[in-house]
Amino acid sequence: MDLTILYRGPLASCDYDCPYCPFAKRRDSRAQLAADRTSLERFAAWAAEQHEDRLSLLFTPWGEGLVRSWYRRALVELSRLPHIRRVAIQTNLSCRTDWLADADLDTVALWCTFHPGQTPYDRFLGKCHDLATHGVRHSVGVVGLPEHLEHARRLRADLPAHVYVWVNAAEGRTYTDAEADEWTALDPLFPYSRHAHRSAGLPCRTGESVISVDGEGTVRRCHFVRSELGNLYDGSYRRALRPRTCPLALCDCHIGYVHLETLPLYDVFAGGVLERIPA
Repeated sequence: MDLTILYRGPLASCDYDCPYCPFAKRRDSRAQLAADRTSLERFAAWAAEQHEDRLSLLFTPWGEGLVRSWYRRALVELSRLPHIRRVAIQTNLSCRTDWLADADLDTVALWCTFHPGQTPYDRFLGKCHDLATHGVRHSVGVVGLPEHLEHARRLRADLPAHVYVWVNAAEGRTYTDAEADEWTALDPLFPYSRHAHRSAGLPCRTGESVISVDGEGTVRRCHFVRSELGNLYDGSYRRALRPRTCPLALCDCHIGYVHLETLPLYDVFAGGVLERIPA
């Protein structure tokens, strides 16, 4: 089968202190980091063995994964496998980028977020230019807060034209039409993020060709629907895969609503759904 998996293990620590993030500057204990490494390596080993399937993998850690060697190693090793169509991760890009030289650049990709106030602009921009120079697939974006607007404009001006700069609507924020127009001038797809999408009863690919997996191997249809479909490692989840409608009233996160069949985003992001790169 062709299966997309969103993996989120127990890692919850981050090296940044963003005021809009509940996990800012959270520290994992040695035991918690060891548990995350064990869970991640178990998942990567399982994915490597699924030769009969075609897998697309997106790591969506609550914390920052790429400062941990086991995430970097997993991306490199998985990218080299012929049955892995894409392996991508959400990152603040605080890590070095030279490790990507060992990855298959046709398969690996990064979804990068710039957090003003957490890292010097020139340092972040330099890493983005390194990615572009070496042909690493990546998108770059910001949270759509008023104080981030000039940073976003600067990024759009300084990044190569082929690099997609996205804007996430800030959680709980309502945008006037004038405000939305300013963000849409930078990201033409911002209107999809501006409002939560009504999803109740609408067909969604999650639970059929897209699943969410946690560190224990528990499979759910997505990160936002808590009912369980089975376990990845005993194969019980496979019996539960089928077309489904969404049980929630609204879907307001890109990694959720991108899979709604009522939206055209699989066509918009054809070939780059996981790393958020439009066709």
